[in-house]
Amino acid sequence: MNEIQSKIKTFLSKFFGNHDLQSDEDIFALGFVNSMFAMQLVLFVEQEFQIAIENEDLEFENFRTINSLVNLIERKTAILVQ
Repeated sequence: MNEIQSKIKTFLSKFFGNHDLQSDEDIFALGFVNSMFAMQLVLFVEQEFQIAIENEDLEFENFRTINSLVNLIERKTAILVQ
């Protein structure tokens, strides 16, 4: 597990209790996400990884799993480096 995955999993585990969330599990399908939590997740990603989540980034596919979040963060940070 890389550092980005680890940070995301640590954040999510605060809300998911004893569930051992896997990197490819759909957090929406598991029923853990409501609109308030979705906003908290966006804010966490922006603050923790120093990126801006734009309107076009706000798609379920970008936030559905730990892996999809990692992909989003890596795409956004790659843009900052260029």
